[in-house]
Amino acid sequence: MKIQARRAIAEGIGTFFLVLIGPGAVMVNARMEGVIGHAGIALAFAFVVLAMIYTIGHISGAHINPAVTIAFWSARRFPGREVLPYVVAQCGGAILASAVLLWILGPVGRVGATVPAIAVAPAFAVEWLLSFVLMFVIMAVATDERVADGFAGLAVGLTVGFDAMMGGPLTGASMNPARTLGPAVAGGIWEAHWIYWVAPVTAMIAAAFVYEFLRTAKVPEAVPRGVALGIQGPIDREHD
Repeated sequence: MKIQARRAIAEGIGTFFLVLIGPGAVMVNARMEGVIGHAGIALAFAFVVLAMIYTIGHISGAHINPAVTIAFWSARRFPGREVLPYVVAQCGGAILASAVLLWILGPVGRVGATVPAIAVAPAFAVEWLLSFVLMFVIMAVATDERVADGFAGLAVGLTVGFDAMMGGPLTGASMNPARTLGPAVAGGIWEAHWIYWVAPVTAMIAAAFVYEFLRTAKVPEAVPRGVALGIQGPIDREHD
């Protein structure tokens, strides 16, 4: 099996567990009458993202988010030939996880779906800003050699956590089209679904270019443009 296929499979597995644990916490909280709480849900998202980065970051880059993959590609930091396999795997993993949650818990908590609790325009702004800061942090830890090694998972996980803490009650704080797609397919809930694609993708592309603009150091020669990049830096392409 080609290394690209193994990377895509890793992305599917990572996104599966992201959705199983994150929206799963939402559903358990609804079924058990608030036993987890809002802060607990935010921490569930933070912890699972942190764990997946340290588990598959060295294999696939642990994008586990189509918007991250597209943003890396837009900044010429991920090869175009791998974008579609990554996005398909991420969405497939999310849909499968939501189907499993629906089977286990039933249609509680709207199957963990993200729907706006505020008007559409403010909801779009919230998702856009939360997605921007997430990708801004990712660009720092993934592309800048001045950032301390080994802290990518912690930095990104904490960002997901504080984004969820602030934005969860307003929009669900998705920042991830696959995370929203899975529950939407499983539960048939498509309210304002477009927000959760357009806002994260455009915001993360913008964040990638803003960080590139603000960077003062040159991109290290070990990270040439076009090389596959993940949350923790370049993905080993030795076996391609």
